[in-house]
Amino acid sequence: MTFNPDADISRGKASKRGRNTGIAVAGGGIGVIALFVLSQLLGVNLTGLLGGGEQPAPSDSSLEQCETGADANENIECRMQGASASLEAYWSNEGPAIGLSDYVGPQDLILFDTATTTGCGNASSATGPFYCPPDQMIYMDVSFFDELRSRFGATAGPLAQMYVVAHEWGHHIQNIGGILERSQDGQTGPTSNAVRVELQADCFAGAWTANAATVPDDSGVPFLQEPTEAEIRDALDAAAAVGDDRIQQATQGQVSPHTFTHGTSEQRQRWFAVGYQQGAGACDTFGVSGSQL
Repeated sequence: MTFNPDADISRGKASKRGRNTGIAVAGGGIGVIALFVLSQLLGVNLTGLLGGGEQPAPSDSSLEQCETGADANENIECRMQGASASLEAYWSNEGPAIGLSDYVGPQDLILFDTATTTGCGNASSATGPFYCPPDQMIYMDVSFFDELRSRFGATAGPLAQMYVVAHEWGHHIQNIGGILERSQDGQTGPTSNAVRVELQADCFAGAWTANAATVPDDSGVPFLQEPTEAEIRDALDAAAAVGDDRIQQATQGQVSPHTFTHGTSEQRQRWFAVGYQQGAGACDTFGVSGSQL
């Protein structure tokens, strides 16, 4: 998906954070049990990231070099900022349509190097991109996209990269809408709340993708151009790459449905398509039976 070269992405929420390897829970932490629940809901293992002591607050720097859509087309960090700008504009308009009358976006999208501290504990590149509800920030080491290609066989082109941001933004929508809190039961499996949370975030990402070419910057210039069929296939490929069945087969040589927290590759693609074709209002993964997931 290509940005319009003249689009203004300078107001996108994204910051660069240097290497920070301290093991700590920022601000004293939220506890092992809470991190376990978050791990199940968000599909990332945060429970092993706890440690003793507190670390100085990490220093973040703005991406001042990222000003236009042309910058986003050339540089992956600028692309993340551009995606952030588009998603903020989209959800500011779409939020009220799904019951979020007081929509407020994530605090920031943090692009870190190797490891960093977060409101959910210490994170590393191995954690993968994730949204942290306590500090309402999205965290990502962009080397994750290299792993998508090398380890899971995805092409991970520009739209696939932005799909990942849109998915994590979807978790923020769930957080401020109370969905994450209502869904916390610590269960896993094919029809669990953890899977429903992930599939809904995929659906929200699809809804944004379908409308992204109509979302304008402050001057009325659309951030993005219409996606091509090849770009949509690329995003679907990324969704499939992070399916529970595909990840488990690649990492442990077998599939264990009772431990699912993301949904299968087929489900993730299908719910992305639901959002793309029907919009965010159709993304009620909690209102369907297990056989319909």
